[in-house]
Amino acid sequence: MKNKIETLIFDVNETLLDLEPLKKSIDEALGNDHASQVWFAELLQYSLVESLTDSYHDFSELASAIFKMNAKKYHKDFSDNEIKKILSPINKLEPYPDVVPGLKQLKNSGFQLVAFSNGKPSVLKEQLEFARLSEYFDKILSIDSIKKYKPHSASYKYALKEANSNSENSMMVAAHGWDITGAMRAGLQTAFIQRPGKFVFPLSEKPTIETTTIQSLADKLD
Repeated sequence: MKNKIETLIFDVNETLLDLEPLKKSIDEALGNDHASQVWFAELLQYSLVESLTDSYHDFSELASAIFKMNAKKYHKDFSDNEIKKILSPINKLEPYPDVVPGLKQLKNSGFQLVAFSNGKPSVLKEQLEFARLSEYFDKILSIDSIKKYKPHSASYKYALKEANSNSENSMMVAAHGWDITGAMRAGLQTAFIQRPGKFVFPLSEKPTIETTTIQSLADKLD
């Protein structure tokens, strides 16, 4: 470890929460087992378009718009209410089994814990309350306040400012190579959580820690 870690900043979707119910809903609606993967990739792509062109629509608006675009590939048409229902599992996702014990261990060890998401504040709040994770976090932050999506460097600087922390003593925890890369290049230490099908970006610097669960991360930081 380069410096003593004081603050841990957690990505939420796929790092803490299992997206499987949402993926299943999208795949079934579009009739393709890989539809959700394409939808999520394009959601990230267009969030970057928004950030780089100084525009902003919240993540829920983008999610619906990208779903509508993808539906056209399958010659399907859905009403706004139908799309809202298809995407509604995002609010009711369960945490991975390692998350609660891992967060509890980290909290007891004295770390400041921050949840930080591209999702809009109301969705993020509902997600963490449903998953019974809110109590573990000292701060719950959305990029909605800065209107620059991760991995834009401004988003990480915003999180550090809100956490009253500095990059050298803060660690971004995520299951996405793009999020880890963005955080590293913004000067943070990083922990990559290798959830199924997730990998480190080969052209990026190596994360400070690579592990498979939040619980194993807690063990490494103890």
